[in-house]
This record gives sequence, structure tokens and C-alpha cells, in this order.
Amino acid sequence: MTLLILGGTADGRRLAETLHKQSIPIIYSVAGLVRVPDVSCQIVSGGFSQFGGLSHYVKQQQVTAILDATHPYAATMSDKAVTAAMTSEIPYWRFNRPQWTQGDKESWQVFNSRSEMFQALTEKKSVFITAGQLDQDEIDLLAVNQGQKQVLRTAVEPKRLLPRSMLWVKAIGPFSYDDELALMKKHAIDALVSKNSGGSSTVQKLNVARDLEIDVYMLNRPISSAAEISFTNHAECEKFVLSTFT
Repeated sequence: MTLLILGGTADGRRLAETLHKQSIPIIYSVAGLVRVPDVSCQIVSGGFSQFGGLSHYVKQQQVTAILDATHPYAATMSDKAVTAAMTSEIPYWRFNRPQWTQGDKESWQVFNSRSEMFQALTEKKSVFITAGQLDQDEIDLLAVNQGQKQVLRTAVEPKRLLPRSMLWVKAIGPFSYDDELALMKKHAIDALVSKNSGGSSTVQKLNVARDLEIDVYMLNRPISSAAEISFTNHAECEKFVLSTFT
């Protein structure tokens, strides 16, 4: 029996390490765009096209279950995992860390699409964008805002040509409160753009936005792919996998 964990998150690494130490046969998969994690189990980096696709890899490696612990916004990978599980007639489980929730003193506007969110930023002067890679049409929506400055922070260099109004900052979390405070003050940020990723690694930007009374433009999570069982708690997920594989 072999469990394929689709990772790329701190949650995925933790699950892979914990379950591997319990003698569960683990294959841990990451895209490898930023860095390959230091975990003791078998690692697959760079996606599954090199093996003929995920479904082929699952059959080739005799995977008996898939645990999807990818980023909450990795909808394409999750959809592929569901298809592979159905094709191979194996279970598909999902780990999703809890979302952030708006506090009483926080000013949030919530959106279902990035284009809708970016269109709502026209009156802002300095926007801090922490929502991942941008497509060209999204960049164009921001570039037309005369007099506006944008600070784009990503772990990987942008794939598109950025306008003069947009400054790229390369950084990988976790981020401290003091560092986020210094960055937002330095650039006189008056709007924070974020995905509702959840977790502790990047939450301090929200705390700084609250304390500086900066408006937050929050992107809702995509609808999760259907899973036989879903988890939001590490201990419950680990207990379930152990009971299934032992």
C-alpha cells in the first residue's frame, strides 16, 4: 500500500514526515517551482507529465490512495487528482487548512474573481499584491490606474512584463509582523490584495493591515474538488490515514 501526498505546503510536508515516521509508504509530490522540501520520504518534483500524467503514474507506482494537501488555490491539480483517483478506482482525500476569518476591527472586501477584485482598486494609490502570479490581462487591469503604484510579492519571478507602476519583490514566507509593517509603511500601502490561504505563514500582513487601518481585498477560495473525506485538522487526518494503512 502506498499513499501519494500532493503537497507544496507546510501542511503537506508535516503530514508526509509524520506518516512516514509511522512506517506508512509515502510518495510526496511537489511542483518544485520554488524549492524541493527536505523530507525523508520519496519525493517527486516537477509534476507528472514526465511520467505520462498523474493517472499513469498512480498505476505505475501502485498508489492505493491520494491525499491532496496542495495549496487551497491549486484547483487544477486537485481536479487532476480527482480524475486520477476515479480512473484508478482508489480513494481521494483532501486536507484543507482553515480559512482566515475577518475580525471586528478589520476592513475586508471579498471577491470571487481576481479581475473583479482588481477592477475595484481604481481609487487606491499604493496596492500591495500578495495573490500569486498574475496573468497579462490582470496586469493590464492594474496598469490603467493612473498614478497608482503596485507592489507585487511572489516567490517566483513574474512570467509577464510588468508595467513601470509595478515593483516586484521576491520573498518566501513565513513573514514576521515587523517585516510586514516595515514594507507597508515604506510603500505607504493603502490596499492589501490577498488570497484566503489560511495558516500562520503569511497571516501577519492581515494583522498589520488591521493595525494600520488598510483595506483588505480578499479573494475567496475556489470550490474544492469532491473528496471522499476532507480534513482541516492534522491530528484527525493522521489518525485516519494510520487506521486505514495499518
